[in-house]
Amino acid sequence: MPREDLTFVSHSERCAAWHYSGEGDAFVGERGRPCVVMAHGFGFTRDSGLEPFAEDFAAAGLDVLLFDYRNFGDSTGEPRQLIDWRRHREDYRQATDFARLLEGVDPERIVLWGTSYSGGHVMAVAADDGRVAAVISQSPAVDGLAALISLGRYAGWPILARFAAAGVKDAVAALRGRDPHRIPVVGEPGELAALTTPDAAPGLRALAGPGLRNEYCARAGLGAAQNRPIKRAGEILCPILFQIADRDQITPAAPIEKAAWNAPGRAEVRRYPMVHFDVYLDGRERIAADQLHFLRRHLSLACGARAARGTDAVSAGAEPSGEAESIDRSSL
Repeated sequence: MPREDLTFVSHSERCAAWHYSGEGDAFVGERGRPCVVMAHGFGFTRDSGLEPFAEDFAAAGLDVLLFDYRNFGDSTGEPRQLIDWRRHREDYRQATDFARLLEGVDPERIVLWGTSYSGGHVMAVAADDGRVAAVISQSPAVDGLAALISLGRYAGWPILARFAAAGVKDAVAALRGRDPHRIPVVGEPGELAALTTPDAAPGLRALAGPGLRNEYCARAGLGAAQNRPIKRAGEILCPILFQIADRDQITPAAPIEKAAWNAPGRAEVRRYPMVHFDVYLDGRERIAADQLHFLRRHLSLACGARAARGTDAVSAGAEPSGEAESIDRSSL
């Protein structure tokens, strides 16, 4: 799938991005095509499991802007591998503004797509940006406090004390101008790493692209509990698709269900008998098919040519495969 290398500026740093142009005219409207803005989750890069999603969107007729956060991959910024959910959201906002200026993109049909950690970011960004047309939140981390509790349950409570100690060590190093103290993003069960479920290490090996470094500045753990995009769910007015992997220990289902219930717009929930990394691997095609079904229903309605022909956008494309728990409060 052809793509263009681009960069955009976020707080004086340059974020590297790939722009995929949509094929065909399935989503073409008077002002152009919709654009899906995408970035990865906790410590991963755009070349590690997201390209197939972007290619599917482009093949279906959607433009895509897939980018790396500051301090990651091909983007600039020091220290390297610094995870900061506030900065990530700032980068999403800059990417969204940049996407609206791309040639052939309809600025009123921007889709925010996030997965895992970024699945929460897109909720907060959409809450701030009333122009966003739709949101896809795939196995999202919606509540940092709940995620830490889940980590304690599956990795063992002593691991939280080790995380705190590593975070303090890194924070002190930053204050003293020393090199960061980094720990792995992914490890085997029992190791000190952010993700240590049984599916995590095999998932990393299967997905890792050349830009991925399996490490991050440990200070990120100190503020993790404050990252609670679930609190912004009530401010999201556009359609949002929540996709839940029912056996996911990294981003547990209960907080996602609560976020969907609190969203006042047209929230849809689809569930899958999967663990966290299945959504990028064996379950990816099923997950992506449901995302396209969602976008055909909510974005095709905005295409003037289709509306003039009276096309039933709800029936466009294959039926979704995930178990549905659709929540529509538009009439309330």
